[in-house]
Amino acid sequence: MNLLEKYYLQGKGKLMAGIFVLVVLLIISTIAFTGCFSSGKKSDDKNTVTVFNYGDYIDVSVLKTFEKETGIKVKYEEYVTPEDMYTKYKSGVINYDVICTSDYMVEKMMQEGEAQKIDTSSMEYYKNIDEKYLDFCKAFDPTNEYAVPYLWGTVGILYNTKVIKEKVDSWSILWDKKYDDQIVMQNSMRDAFMVPLKWNGISLNTTSQKELKQAQSLLLKQKPIVEAYLVDEARDAMVSGDASMAVIYSGDATVAMEENEDLDYVVPKEGSNVWFDCFLIPKTAEHKEAAEKFIDYMNRQDIAQKNFDYIYYGTPNKAVYDTLDDDTKEDYTIFPEEATLDKCEVYKYLGEKTDQYYNRLWKELKSYFYQVDKAEKEKAIQTIKGKDTGNRI
Repeated sequence: MNLLEKYYLQGKGKLMAGIFVLVVLLIISTIAFTGCFSSGKKSDDKNTVTVFNYGDYIDVSVLKTFEKETGIKVKYEEYVTPEDMYTKYKSGVINYDVICTSDYMVEKMMQEGEAQKIDTSSMEYYKNIDEKYLDFCKAFDPTNEYAVPYLWGTVGILYNTKVIKEKVDSWSILWDKKYDDQIVMQNSMRDAFMVPLKWNGISLNTTSQKELKQAQSLLLKQKPIVEAYLVDEARDAMVSGDASMAVIYSGDATVAMEENEDLDYVVPKEGSNVWFDCFLIPKTAEHKEAAEKFIDYMNRQDIAQKNFDYIYYGTPNKAVYDTLDDDTKEDYTIFPEEATLDKCEVYKYLGEKTDQYYNRLWKELKSYFYQVDKAEKEKAIQTIKGKDTGNRI
């Protein structure tokens, strides 16, 4: 079983469990709705907030304490990539009150009128956010009115020092054929294309179709030596030794290095992405006041500390940062040096036209992977049957 199949099967198990839970919830919701309908009354529980966040991106204990302290019930859902989130949000099946998403997606939703202004003047703990991070966020939220920063970090290369003996300081190593089937790439459109773009000195916010096509060509050439495209599972693959190099988010790298002392992390010399994940309130939110209370609660020092300790991404919360020990403050995986940040860019929304072109290139890339993986599986089957065709993909 190869790495892709291994983590696919793990994900499939989680998916089936999720489907079961979804069916149960659907039945319960249907019964509840029928009861409300038959009584002729509209159900509108003001003491509820529906939150949509990245997977495994919060200490779930803070949800319980929020409910206990405020009396507001939290309905919590997770997603994998910003594109997945946007698709589900636009479907209109659920009216989310709070969405945690990335910089460029915040900007996209703002431009499309899908985000509401947040009343930060009513928030008790908004003052805990360091001004320098609010300034960073002006790259996609110029007036700091639509997004409240939650966590931040970089994208780099996590590698096994026992396997990779040479110096790792450039994205180019991800195209080195001697690391065949040892490389994991990010299964996220912008993060995948960012790698060849920065390697070639091109802005990760380019809208040039020629430059994006060149980046796709490099990813296609790289495919034969890539073991798998993963997101959260990339960390597990590196900790277990299933892979020797992975394009990964800095927080995942920090956790992985704690679990496996042979691992190290670097932001390549060509630069990378410095990202900001923020809370926003979508225009369809039905409980704006509860949403603002939830966002403010996440900025309270003890709550932000719990989330930092759980996730290990950079915190924009000055009240938390000031309490950290010197070793943590000087951990450049979590809090990179200024020289590193100077080479990094924040993702921006590139407009509908470029968005559509990006999606087309991404689908072509993923389709190519599917065709090759399918051919490899067929070859394996033929080999087992003693009918190896001799064709190598």
